[in-house]
Amino acid sequence: MRRGAICVLLSRAAAAMHLAQLTLTNFRNYTRLDLALPKGPTLLFGANAQGKTTLLEAIYYLATTKSPHARADRQLLNWYANGSEDPVAVGRLTAQVRLAGETGQRHLEIRLIRDQTGRAGSEFRRQVLVNGVKVRLVDLLGNLNVVLFLPQDVGLVSAPPAERRRYLDITLCQVDTRYCRTLSQYNKVLAQRNALLRSLQEGRARPAELSPWDEKLAELGASLVLRRAALIADLEQRAGRIHFDDLTGGTESLRLAYRPRLWPNADQAPSSLPPAATADTVGWLLEQPENQLAASLRRALDGSRQVETQRGATLIGPHRDDLRLLVNGRDLADYGSRGQQRTALLALKLAEVAWMEGQTGERPVLLLDEVLAELDQTRRAYLLSSVVAAEQAILTASDPTMFTGEFLAQATRMEVKGGQIRPRNGPVQRGTRDEEEV
Repeated sequence: MRRGAICVLLSRAAAAMHLAQLTLTNFRNYTRLDLALPKGPTLLFGANAQGKTTLLEAIYYLATTKSPHARADRQLLNWYANGSEDPVAVGRLTAQVRLAGETGQRHLEIRLIRDQTGRAGSEFRRQVLVNGVKVRLVDLLGNLNVVLFLPQDVGLVSAPPAERRRYLDITLCQVDTRYCRTLSQYNKVLAQRNALLRSLQEGRARPAELSPWDEKLAELGASLVLRRAALIADLEQRAGRIHFDDLTGGTESLRLAYRPRLWPNADQAPSSLPPAATADTVGWLLEQPENQLAASLRRALDGSRQVETQRGATLIGPHRDDLRLLVNGRDLADYGSRGQQRTALLALKLAEVAWMEGQTGERPVLLLDEVLAELDQTRRAYLLSSVVAAEQAILTASDPTMFTGEFLAQATRMEVKGGQIRPRNGPVQRGTRDEEEV
């Protein structure tokens, strides 16, 4: 794929999502915000800790029901808005989303609610509405699709496997509600099975009680593994082309190695399976009928019963999967430089954009938080060309002078200061800042 081909991909005639309006009430440092968002690129700039990242967090939260920064949802509520001594009871995030081909708008809302439970106690819960109707959390997914670029994304390469599983799950859940429901069911069955294993460990249950849980876990687990494998196969194809042709000048190849936990150890893997260190496991998986994969998973659970009982935990299944990124056959977590890791993650994210559009027929909204400062000029220019070609992209930066004059001329610019956002479309004052690689 020649340089700029991704832009051709994004600019072809296709439907597109447009986040037209965002309203925040008592969310983080925003007491009240009503913001109209145009199509095309929007640049939010200002000093640190003014609310730029919070804005992207709110959009991502409305799309995925997850925060990329908070450990618990209660951290998102602005508990003491306007300096009040009494904590607020409700925070709200609402969005108006327009879709090509639809005459109206979708109204999305998440309420963060603090319920008083006693003299000094309180409980926290969430309430979700679509077009004014209360729905389950999972039913919000797919109404707004986004792809988020963060500077800390590079840490995904060497993070614990749980972080890479989380990336796969969030990506899939945005476009595949069946996967998301299956994942929820799997986690519930897993929790029940682990509790039973602990009871077995303490002599309070019989081994035969595991059988129905094993059956259900294997059935659900096989479905998750195959959907992850299909995603990884698509992402690898797209990211590999971008990485090789456009980002590294044909010098480095990128592979995605999926390592599902379907057997206790490598010695018990099927003889037809390629070595676990290669990325070819995906191809093998996609050739397996789902019922046969479920049967293999069930046998693996049977074979691990003794050690799982000793540990009181389930050691086989997609909750133990991993995804590794390989450049020229070498694991980036062990051998990749910081620059190589950034380049691989950029290719992966751009592939995610194209994959999501292919799955839904809708271009996702791009969210980029202070990403340009992490890139050299070549990769910065490539990313910006992709941003300009997208239907809607929202970027943050503490220093707008790192952007080219051509980009700034096409972007809507807004200054963020103290939780307030003001249009700023005048000329950008450029100093002597060195715009070479940061």
